[in-house]
Amino acid sequence: MKLKFRSKIYLGMFSMLLLLGIVILSLVSRIMSESLLEENRNRGISIGVNLAARMVEPMLAMDFLRMKTFIDQTVQLSDDIFYSFVLDADKNPLVYTFKGGFPIDLKTVNSVSDQQKFSIRLLDSGDHLIYDYAVPIFIGKDRIGTVRLGLLRTKVRKAINRIRLSAFLATGFVILIAGFLGTFFARTVTRRIKILHESTEQALRGNLEIHTAPLLKENCWDIMQCGKQECPAFGNLHHRCWYTAGTLCPTCVEGEYAKKIFSCQACPVYRKCAGDEIQSFAESFDTMTQSLKSHLLEQQNAKKILKEQRELLQTILDVIPDFVSLQDRHSVYKSVNKAFCKIVGKNEDEIIGKTDFDLFPRQQAETHQQEDLEIFSTGQSLIKESKLVGPKETKWLHVVKIPVLEADGKVWGILCSGRDITELKQVQELLSQSQKMEAVGQLTAGIAHEINTPLGIILGYTQLLIEDTAPDSQVYEDLTMIEKQTRICRKIVSDLLKFSRYTESAITLLDMNQLIEEAIPVVEHTFELDRVTIVRDYGSDLPAVKGDNDKFKQVFINLFGNAHDAIETNGTIHIKTEYDKKNNEVVIYVGDTGSGIAPDRIDRIFNPFYTTKPAGKGTGLGLSVTFGIINDHGGRIRVESPPSTTSNIFDTVQSTVFIIRFPVAHH
Repeated sequence: MKLKFRSKIYLGMFSMLLLLGIVILSLVSRIMSESLLEENRNRGISIGVNLAARMVEPMLAMDFLRMKTFIDQTVQLSDDIFYSFVLDADKNPLVYTFKGGFPIDLKTVNSVSDQQKFSIRLLDSGDHLIYDYAVPIFIGKDRIGTVRLGLLRTKVRKAINRIRLSAFLATGFVILIAGFLGTFFARTVTRRIKILHESTEQALRGNLEIHTAPLLKENCWDIMQCGKQECPAFGNLHHRCWYTAGTLCPTCVEGEYAKKIFSCQACPVYRKCAGDEIQSFAESFDTMTQSLKSHLLEQQNAKKILKEQRELLQTILDVIPDFVSLQDRHSVYKSVNKAFCKIVGKNEDEIIGKTDFDLFPRQQAETHQQEDLEIFSTGQSLIKESKLVGPKETKWLHVVKIPVLEADGKVWGILCSGRDITELKQVQELLSQSQKMEAVGQLTAGIAHEINTPLGIILGYTQLLIEDTAPDSQVYEDLTMIEKQTRICRKIVSDLLKFSRYTESAITLLDMNQLIEEAIPVVEHTFELDRVTIVRDYGSDLPAVKGDNDKFKQVFINLFGNAHDAIETNGTIHIKTEYDKKNNEVVIYVGDTGSGIAPDRIDRIFNPFYTTKPAGKGTGLGLSVTFGIINDHGGRIRVESPPSTTSNIFDTVQSTVFIIRFPVAHH
């Protein structure tokens, strides 16, 4: 658990005081100890030198009684003098104070030369530590003996311990007093910080009616003797005048706090009322909460007005019969009206934040994307008629896309509006179809009357002549050629009638695998005669597709026939179906091992009356009819010759692949 700020102050303060006390105690103890030891050293030397001077006369007279008296008197001077004795020039003891006899080892433990005035050694007797002093005795320049003196260290050590104890007690007392004083000041500081902390928490909870700074003993109107009640600072007990904008003092600078604070620092009110840093912090905090409260109120009012305007605008947009949508630069929908939701078939919540790729089929979304990119790059509006293939029905829309500009002239987004012109298109289509049917009907009637009857007669008589002609004759070959060309003419007329005839489609849910399987027997027998085999590779769990059963069969019969014509003999037609989950489409591949299509012709093969087959072998209407049926059912068809890497999915090598895509039916 982390320490609180007050605990940290206490801990830091006591740690500093304790460290300071230890340092002071150590320094005082060391200085006092050295002083006492130095004093004890000088005292021992003084006693030894004095005793050596007094021993000169008794030693010359060899008065052992006086010498004994002198050393006994010396030992009696203090209880820390442990022993004293005198050695002659040969270092033999003359007199001593030992009661149990003279310790021989003591003679040589501390020697002093003639050049030294004294010598000091610290001896350990096992029971005591003794400072041993040796002082030479001279008569003139001749040395006649040595005085030895032993002072116990115990007394000095006791004195040092007493000094250390006194210093420790004094230091502890000082630390205690300083701790109490520091605690008082720390508590004052932390109490004010705690008030700030509690005020901050209240502000975070949304309570901005808090007052952290203490009340002043004198306010600005008292100090300045001002009676201007219209001044915003007058009567405001909780906010300082130097933080208040628009005050009426002659010395105040107009404007916000940032503009007037420097001039206020020279004001007598500021000099008298301004506090320390914590008080300034509390005053700034109160001003901040007051300012924040004002800004929040302004934002709430602005938000309320904006919401009302937004609801009004949305109401207007929703009652407009035209659909309206707004997209940003990333083609993300930001706003739509009810008409747009109805067109797309989704709720507003399901559209906002999405792109065209989330709402429309991939091909349609890509078209929208290209249009939007063009508007972003040019800044020009777009007007078009668009075909919208929905899950239930197909609609025609008149669409206007207008760029939405920012203040700097950059295109921010696109405002799209439009209206449903499906009924108008249906009327136009019916009118066009009616006119077309009228013209085609007249043409077909003329063709049937003018061509079919003669062709039938020619074909009939030709077949009769063939029966009466020898097969190996030139006439037989000529008649056979006439029969063949007549049949071609009849097929041209038949295809022309199919291309021109308009019939209503019977839309049902279709299983593509089953439908293809029903179409194959129509052509399979003929293909087997030319050794052309059909290989099936049906995908499992294929979703259903909406369409006209007979027209779809016509599509595949046309594609199979086109593949057979490209192969002629000895080849393979490969059929593969699969489900594209990403684009929610059923994909059919029809590939063949035929001669292929030249690159310069591949873009025109779906045009009416265009064919790559030799003269007499095709009308140029089969693929055009196929393209029209697929397009009417919302599908797409394209051809690759040779197939690309992604499209060449068959085991056998293919020269041409037709790729057909149908949207999956929505149940």
